[in-house]
Amino acid sequence: MTEIHKESVYFLGQGGRLAGDCWTPGPPSRGTVLLLHGGGQTRHSWGAAGSTLAGAGWTTFAVDSRGHGDSDWAVDGRYGLDAIVEDTAEVVHSLPQPPVVIGASLGGLTGLVLAGEQPATVRGLVLVDAVPRIEPAGARRITAFMRSAPDGFGSLEEVAEAIREYQPQRTRPVNLEGLRKNVRQGPDGRWRWHWDPAFLRAPDAREAARTSARVRVAASRVQAPTLLVRGALSDVVAEEGVSDLLRMIPHAKYADVAGTGHMVAGDDNSVFLAEVSGFLDDLTGPA
Repeated sequence: MTEIHKESVYFLGQGGRLAGDCWTPGPPSRGTVLLLHGGGQTRHSWGAAGSTLAGAGWTTFAVDSRGHGDSDWAVDGRYGLDAIVEDTAEVVHSLPQPPVVIGASLGGLTGLVLAGEQPATVRGLVLVDAVPRIEPAGARRITAFMRSAPDGFGSLEEVAEAIREYQPQRTRPVNLEGLRKNVRQGPDGRWRWHWDPAFLRAPDAREAARTSARVRVAASRVQAPTLLVRGALSDVVAEEGVSDLLRMIPHAKYADVAGTGHMVAGDDNSVFLAEVSGFLDDLTGPA
């Protein structure tokens, strides 16, 4: 495995400064990968993936979306897909070469729009449990979880318990210190999720319909090599949503990861990375 160097990086998006991590392999690099997290997550959800991909020779970036993690809360107050795509376009344009975009959930839809609307900026696209047609019940469950603790938590143990109830298929962590990357402690001593509460403002029906149409049009225009990785237990992406995407992107490859839910990479990182590594090898040849 090649030697890896990790450092913090920053980008300027339309809504403020965006914080990121960069894993750099020893030369020569096989190309650039950009990791985009889902709503309510942070770049740290990609920690294992970033180091593994860099170890395989890819210069890998993971970036906190506006209002998430260590990135600025949006100065313009916008958190819809349009705004996140604008920020991500700024990141992509500042990279040394067009990246392979790997996006989970909202990050996947962001990559999908970029690949369809600005095809020259995306070398390849990996959609992680992200399709235009999502299951309303699954989306409501995510929103309910994100809204479930407006007053925060009294301890990291309470944070861990909330995550366990939301994702019962995962093992509860023994060392809770890692949770500090996903929550912030306020002056009152309570722990709150590491995102701007304004992110949860729901768009009106007109805006939602326009965004949905934009995603579908973009999907129909994707030319880049594409891989869809779905969690077999996902309640957000059903087989109907997969079939819908494959009709719009007929050249896309598809992998179903057994035993995983919507958070595919975190539920079974090894299988997820095996699927992604095979896809990247097809782009360049094995390392």
